[in-house]
Amino acid sequence: MTTSQLTRRGFLYGAAAVSGAAVLAACSNGDGGSSSGGSSGGGSQAKGSATKALPKPKKFQQSPSLKDLPPVEERLPDNPYVIPHKWVKPGKYGGKLNMNTVTTTGAAKSASDREFFYGHSMLRYLNDGQDIGPGLAESWESNDDASEWTFNFRKGLKWSDGKPWTTADIMFWWEKLVLPGKMAQVPPDDARSGSGEIAKIEAVDDLTLKMTFDTPAPMTADKLAAWANGGNGDNGPIWMLPAHYVKQFHPDHGKNVPSDWDGVDGVMTTKSDWHRNPDCPTMTGFRCKSFDNNKGVVLERNPYYWAVMPNGDQLPYLDEIQISVVTDPEAGKLQVQQGSVDYCQGSFNQITLGDVKGLRDSSEKAGTEIVLWDSGSGTGSIFFFNYDYVDPDIRKLIREPKFRQAVSLAFNRDAVRKSVYFNTGEKTTGTLSPKAKEFQINDEGKKVYTDWRDAYVKYDPEKAKQLLEEIGVKDADGDGMRELPNGKKLKLRLDYQADQSSEHTSKDNQLVSDLKAVGLQMVKNPIPPQTFGDQWETGKLMGHTNWEVGDGHPLIYAGWVVPVQYDHWAPLQGHWYQLLGTKTLKTELDVDPWKRHPPRLEPEKGSPVAKLQDLYNKARVEPDEMKRTQFIWDIFKTHITDGPFFMGCVANYPQVMIIKNGLQNVPRHENLALGGFVNPWIHPTPAVYDPECYFWDKPDEHS
Repeated sequence: MTTSQLTRRGFLYGAAAVSGAAVLAACSNGDGGSSSGGSSGGGSQAKGSATKALPKPKKFQQSPSLKDLPPVEERLPDNPYVIPHKWVKPGKYGGKLNMNTVTTTGAAKSASDREFFYGHSMLRYLNDGQDIGPGLAESWESNDDASEWTFNFRKGLKWSDGKPWTTADIMFWWEKLVLPGKMAQVPPDDARSGSGEIAKIEAVDDLTLKMTFDTPAPMTADKLAAWANGGNGDNGPIWMLPAHYVKQFHPDHGKNVPSDWDGVDGVMTTKSDWHRNPDCPTMTGFRCKSFDNNKGVVLERNPYYWAVMPNGDQLPYLDEIQISVVTDPEAGKLQVQQGSVDYCQGSFNQITLGDVKGLRDSSEKAGTEIVLWDSGSGTGSIFFFNYDYVDPDIRKLIREPKFRQAVSLAFNRDAVRKSVYFNTGEKTTGTLSPKAKEFQINDEGKKVYTDWRDAYVKYDPEKAKQLLEEIGVKDADGDGMRELPNGKKLKLRLDYQADQSSEHTSKDNQLVSDLKAVGLQMVKNPIPPQTFGDQWETGKLMGHTNWEVGDGHPLIYAGWVVPVQYDHWAPLQGHWYQLLGTKTLKTELDVDPWKRHPPRLEPEKGSPVAKLQDLYNKARVEPDEMKRTQFIWDIFKTHITDGPFFMGCVANYPQVMIIKNGLQNVPRHENLALGGFVNPWIHPTPAVYDPECYFWDKPDEHS
């Protein structure tokens, strides 16, 4: 998740930071839990979720509003998904949930409701990503070397219009859109082997799907549990479409289908998006009732949703969810303070720790409670150099580990932790999320994490100066600023997106000041957001800020630790990896790498990038979990010995949740297996906590 979404208007410094920390402590009651209990799930202290499927309830109940439909038993699958969370309790039907989302691109691209629902996913993450449970697939298995996977789906699944769900709905997406490359669809990583080859996907029957890979694909189940699927590919692969409905918009089946049917605004693209087309069936707990890109979306109960509570209540409990679009973060914050927002996940509303005091002061009038979940961030606001920067002199310096280590040691993270994160979280060199499975698995994994976290975290300007001297970066002309080893002027440039939040700006100002203190000149350089990505991947930009690393498993999302794509710290070498096995890779080999189409650079043999990619390739095809984990640890250890390749400041700071009093079954910090895991897209929050089970203690007051 990019923390440009986590905007803060102004920071409280000095004594105000201490005050802010006190407010946070009051909100969390010391452990992130509720201080008032006003909207907790009955005050439950139960922790985590069951990892084995719960038994089928003996009887089922439904919302009174569905009394004119067929009996609930006929609308549910033979074995519905039973909510496994230990903190939930039976609820009441009815009421509306009001939300807002801050976006300048309209409701169609809003992240809020796309991260809200897990309904289109075959499998689901449980216990903050530590476990995988069933979803649409009731069971699954693989052969011994994990090259063949079989998924068995629930009998009796139905789309929101009551039509049967079958594997034909997956095959339509795969055969009509993905394989021919229509509607900008490409094979997701879920469907690629360790060698990068596309899997063979076949429907054995209406309820059985088989995926066959050319090499072991041990991470298939993990990948299928990641993201919130079904949203036209915005926050995860689509994976399935209601073929009985969308066929009419495909030229192979429909009549008078326009030639641009699969374009950005084509009829298939818009009509197949359940989120903005009320006529499009969905498998999520809520279906679209109305949509206005400028105003927002209203979602209503899906009467055929396939999940129930342990007592047999068909979900969801709420009648409707209304999500209003807000373009100004301050206006959205004001709505929260006035009490017109019932549920707010700060990461979608640009509400962060700096806003807590104001929200706390207005909470009694607004009837709200502030709850803190762990962000799971491995970095907080991040900084990294472009390892493939176009200028050879600067590039050589950037690739020198002692230079990057000196920069990290010169950075005063204590100051940032105090002024930006209100003394929460833990100082870090910059790692993947501390919630990552590889860090939780045993004591060795925990040690790998702490070694990486602490490797270059110490604020030690004298050590930084020593390292710079050792590599010949000295003040040759006596002006107080250091030159390159060849005597040329050294001017570092911190490129950043011009619309970045003040969270990153504050950190950047600290970094620039700290580097000046050790004789390194760094100049901030704003770049138009529309062109930043293109300039970065072509090697024209020197530094990157305004992101954070919230992800865990590197075999699901590897980009931060292994250059396998062009977004991160070695863009040209990442692009080379992406093109392996393609015809494009072999073209323009006699052209300067920075002038190729696309720009790409082959990693040098024996280089850290080559080593990281080799370890990644081995890990991807290793069926044995502990051997696979060892490869991943070796990746992390390379970041210690040859890094840091990216630099963070504060890990696992809290994320802010605002909850209206009376909203039940919303978990607290103490209910969640790892205290929460909010930031990464691959662990979709709050979908992993099943908001379909949220309910009002007095539904009539929220109608």
